[in-house]
Amino acid sequence: MCDDELIPPSADMTEEQWLRADPALAEGPVGERVREMRAPRRRTVLGGVVAGAAALAVLPGGSQAPAAAAARTGKFPLPTGPGRSGEYAVLLTGDAGTGEEAQHAVAAAAREVCRAEGVGLAVGLGDNIYENGPESADDSEFRTKFEEPNAGVDIPWLMVLGNHDCSGLIPGSGGDPSRGDREVAYAKASPRWYMPSRYYNVALPAAREGDPLVEFFAIDTNPVASYVAQLDPHYRWNGPYMREQRRWLDGALKASRARWKIVLGHHPYLNNGKHGSAGSYDGFEIGHYTSGIHLKELYEEVVCGRADLILSGHDHTLQILEPTTRTGGTRQIVCGAAAKSGDGKAHFGHPASWQNFSDHGFMVLKVSERAMTVDAYTVDVATREARLAHSLKAKFSRG
Repeated sequence: MCDDELIPPSADMTEEQWLRADPALAEGPVGERVREMRAPRRRTVLGGVVAGAAALAVLPGGSQAPAAAAARTGKFPLPTGPGRSGEYAVLLTGDAGTGEEAQHAVAAAAREVCRAEGVGLAVGLGDNIYENGPESADDSEFRTKFEEPNAGVDIPWLMVLGNHDCSGLIPGSGGDPSRGDREVAYAKASPRWYMPSRYYNVALPAAREGDPLVEFFAIDTNPVASYVAQLDPHYRWNGPYMREQRRWLDGALKASRARWKIVLGHHPYLNNGKHGSAGSYDGFEIGHYTSGIHLKELYEEVVCGRADLILSGHDHTLQILEPTTRTGGTRQIVCGAAAKSGDGKAHFGHPASWQNFSDHGFMVLKVSERAMTVDAYTVDVATREARLAHSLKAKFSRG
C-alpha cells in the first residue's frame, strides 16, 4: 500500500545472478537478450532544447538517432515549448484501435477540439490494434486502425502497449509480449506513431531555460498483468525484462527534474470499472498473473508519491479519480473509451472527481507552470460531436 512515505524498491538479483541460477537460459536466446540489455538503451527524448542540450533517443538494438525534429524525417515534431497560453495541450485516448465507426466518430470529435485548443501532442494508452496486435511492422491494420481514423490530428502520438497489442492465439491475453516489437518498428514508418522503445520517457521544455515543464514515462505493463502465464522466461513477471524496466523507471523518476511527472501505462493502478484495480483484476486475486499483483507492487513501490498522474486505459470508461493517502498523492486517470464503452455502472468505490461508464470519449490535458487541467469529453457517435463533460484543475504545490 502507498501510505504517506514512498516504499522503496526491494533488492533483486542482478542479470548475471539470475542467469547463473539457470545456466541453460544463459546459453540460449534469453541470455543473449540479457547481454544486449546491459548497455544503456533508453534516454530521455526532448521535445526541444532543455538546459542547453538536446538529448538522444535510443532506438531498439542500441542505435542512436537525434531526437530533434529536423532529424526525424517526415515526422510530426514534438512540441518545442508551451503555446501562447503558456501551457501544453495533450490529447488523451485509449483502447482505440478497432477501425470501426465509434473510433472514427471519437477521432473526428477530437480533431475539432484539438484545433480549437491548440493541441500539439497526443497519447495513445494501449490496445492500439485490436484484437491481437499487428502481424508485422507493415500490417495494413496500422493504416485502417490508426492512420486513417486520426487523419488531421497531425501531431506526434506517444504510444503505449496494451494487452491486445501483445496477444497471440488468445486475443487480449497479453501472453505474447514480443509482438509489441512490431509496434516499436512501425514508429520508423509513421509520421504520427511515436514509440522509440517498449518503454521510454519524453520531456517537454519550459518556456524559459531550465528544468523540463513536464515529463512522460511510458511503461509496458503487459508482462505483469497478462491473463495467462508468460511462457518466455525473458518476459516473466520476475524475469530480466521486468527487472530492467523497473530499474529504469525507478532511476528515471528519481533523476527527473520536471515540474510535472506523468506515467503512462495501459493497465490502471486504481479503477472503478469492471476490470477492477491492479492486484485484483477481473476478480482474480491469486497467482503471478491475471490479478496484476506485481503491477500493483510496481505502482506502489516505484510510482506512487513520485508521479503526479498515472494515465491508463484498459477499462473502456472515463474516470478522474482522486489522489489519496494510499496513492501518495498520485492521481489515477482512466481514459479507455475511444472506441468501446463501458457497461454503465461503477463496480468499485474509489474516490472520484468525475467518472462516466457509458459514453465514448477522450480527454485533453493542459499543463502549465502552476497547474494541470484535465478536460473530459463525451462523444455522441451518431453526430460525431464532443461535449465537455467535466474539467478539473490541479495546482502545483511542491516547493
